[in-house]
Parts: sequence; C-alpha cells; structure tokens
Amino acid sequence: MTVTAAFFYLFATIAVASGFMVIASRNPVQSVLFLILAFVNAAGLFLMMGAEFLAMILVIVYVGAVAVLFLFVTMMLDVDFAELRQGFLQYLPFGALIGVVFFLELTLVIGAYIIDPGLVRSPAVPIPSPDVMTNTEALGQVLYTRYFYFFQAAGLILLVAMIGAIVLTLRERKGIRRQNISVQNARTAQDVQVRKVPFRQGI
Repeated sequence: MTVTAAFFYLFATIAVASGFMVIASRNPVQSVLFLILAFVNAAGLFLMMGAEFLAMILVIVYVGAVAVLFLFVTMMLDVDFAELRQGFLQYLPFGALIGVVFFLELTLVIGAYIIDPGLVRSPAVPIPSPDVMTNTEALGQVLYTRYFYFFQAAGLILLVAMIGAIVLTLRERKGIRRQNISVQNARTAQDVQVRKVPFRQGI
C-alpha cells in the first residue's frame, strides 16, 4: 500500500466515523466538535486530490465560521433537549425502516468492495503543475473567463438580497430610539448630566 493510499484511507475513515458520531452523540457540543473533525478530514481529502483552494475554503469558511457559530449558539442557548426528544417514539418505526434500507445498501456495497492499493489515481482531468499554474489560479481563470457573466449575476443577486435585508431591518419604527452621531459629537461637558440611578431601577 502506498503512502498516498494510506493517507486516503486514514482521512476517509476518520471522516466517516466523525460523521457517524455527529448524529450519535447525545451532547450537542460534542456533535459540533465531531462535525469540525469531519470537515478537517474532508479538507485533507480535497488536498490530496489537488484542490487546495477548496480545502482551505472548507477549513476557513465551514470550520472557522459555520461550525464555530454552531458551537457558540449551542453553548449559549439554554435549549431543553429533553423536550425536543418528546415524541421520538412515534417516528421510530419510520426511522427504523429507513435504517434497515441503509444497512442493506451498505451491506451490498461493502460485500462487493475490494481494497485496492492503487485507489488514489490521477484525476480524469489533469491538474496543471504548480510550476505552471496553481489550482487557485486555474479556478480564477475559469470563473472570470468562461463563467464571468454567471459569476457576476450571482454576485448581483447576493447584493440585492443583502440590501433588501438591510432595508427591512432598518425601516423606521415608532417608539425606537436611534443614535444621532452628529448630535453626540457636538455635545460639550455642560450638556452632560450625571445622575445617580437607584439599584435595580431605571432613570
């Protein structure tokens, strides 16, 4: 078995095991940590295929932003998971049926599977040598040449969605006090009043 194949089986095994532990862990914080481990191993598989840009995006975006956000939200929110698990038994027969179907499919796949040391082969589409062109540069040339108009259209759609979300959030509402930066900057020491607020009382 070659070193490349050994690393492939290592990353793939850990990724599959981590994915299973994501749904098997009872503690949601541990589930998010296993999800991060699965993302990291998937990035290792992308790196072995020569897609270093996708590997870095997977680590930076999904691990560094999405998974960490899940972790913080899970740790900060006081979610009653016992209440969420109520009604689990009524869906148990349907879930068991799906589990049996998946188990049969996995049995058929594993039964006909043969370990091949040369499993990790060169991709069907050859990747340019790093001396000639990096994977990131090749992806950029494809996006900004062949798919330039589609790329710009996707960016325009996202821009319109972002502006729409800002407009909906910042619409004028009655009874809400907003900051006026110019008025705050124009204040002097004589305009500031110091008040002693009683404990647990407002002004």
